[in-house]
Amino acid sequence: MSAGFQGKLETFSFRQSPVLIVEDFWSADDRRYFREAMVKASWKHLRDLPNVREDFPDSGNWARAEIAPPQGQRFFPRLQLRCVQEYIESFPNIVGRHLGFNYYSYAPGDCLLTHDDTDQGHAVQGKQAPLRRIAVVSYFHEEWRSDWGGELIIYKKRSGHTAEHPDLEVTHCIEPRPGSLVMFTVPRFHRVCRVDQTAGEHRRLSIAGWFMTEHA
Repeated sequence: MSAGFQGKLETFSFRQSPVLIVEDFWSADDRRYFREAMVKASWKHLRDLPNVREDFPDSGNWARAEIAPPQGQRFFPRLQLRCVQEYIESFPNIVGRHLGFNYYSYAPGDCLLTHDDTDQGHAVQGKQAPLRRIAVVSYFHEEWRSDWGGELIIYKKRSGHTAEHPDLEVTHCIEPRPGSLVMFTVPRFHRVCRVDQTAGEHRRLSIAGWFMTEHA
């Protein structure tokens, strides 16, 4: 990441601009480190995740894996940006702050249908699930070509939008460039375009998840 963009991060505000895109946030050594960790991870495919599959039908068979503590200790401190902290702390009556991240691997035919991340999970022992505030995705594959698809599309609502009759306008079409970082505030409609067959054996490798807050 260039010194110039580091300076822009110091003044960036999610209240003023809800989407942050940083290219080359992760170095080649970072990408190699996390790819090696992904090889050792225990993956579950979409077909093995019935609740998720119900929410995202016809989305291929992408895979998800947990991040081990050593990799988490390298990943999470890098995301403690001033703009993240200021946005999270702007919400009142916070009693807890949470992170929820996983590895993801998309092969040809895999995609993620349009959603806005407002499915907050299920209450546990009568306790409300944390609220998702900022969504994050970072890309760790070594190579990605435009023909291979897998773009992250972010939308805004048009004036006629309703839950029964969605009417969305594209605001961002983001190529999954190796080493890039994308953050955006929740709720915000988005989807992952289907990875094209021309990607062959290449995988769209990412770490994605949310910053969340818990309230009384």
